[in-house]
Amino acid sequence: MKILIIEDEIALSDAIFQYLTEEGYVCETAYDYNTAAENIELHSYDCILVDINLPGGSGLDLIRQVKRDNKKMGIIIISARDSLENRIEGLEIGADNYLTKPFHLAELNAHLKSINRRINFDGDNHILVNEIKILPDSHQVFVNDNELQLTKKEYELLQFFVANKNKVITKTGLAQHLWGDYMDIADSYDFIYGHIKNLRKKLIKKGCTDYIKTIYGVGYKFDLNQK
Repeated sequence: MKILIIEDEIALSDAIFQYLTEEGYVCETAYDYNTAAENIELHSYDCILVDINLPGGSGLDLIRQVKRDNKKMGIIIISARDSLENRIEGLEIGADNYLTKPFHLAELNAHLKSINRRINFDGDNHILVNEIKILPDSHQVFVNDNELQLTKKEYELLQFFVANKNKVITKTGLAQHLWGDYMDIADSYDFIYGHIKNLRKKLIKKGCTDYIKTIYGVGYKFDLNQK
């Protein structure tokens, strides 16, 4: 999942960023209302974590922006406000969850996993695509019931392909999903090609159909319409 952390307490933002990055998420940060609003407008996220009190505006208005623009993303409020009135308002305008500070990062992670299942995989605890089975909570992959050992990036690639099956995905889209703000560390897209080549090789070796198709000049497609 690609997460935008909207939090002006830098220490808390850094702690969330570090924890979620170690858990395999791609994270970006915004410390004020205007930066967050611009990022939401220009980029795609699976979920935003948003504080209510922000320099320059209210996090509730950011939620209204997401809903007004019909963006498909989860929303978790992280706030020091713990009144029932604040909770009800946040949930009524479209937030999925409301976490009161201080909260356990493991609890936040559990909510993110639930949102990932709801948004990308119809709420299922496992994802079954033909002979491929993915267990998102444990990051396990099976092909014809045989476990497949993947690197972190290979797993993220496969899950992203499956979530966007039968759609053409650009190389830029893949890079932004896997590396977020850090995609400019690469001089070219060779790193994407390398990860996809290794993922495809491992899948085929386990007897999987070669679903990953190159769309020349554009990107890739996880094509399930194989004959």
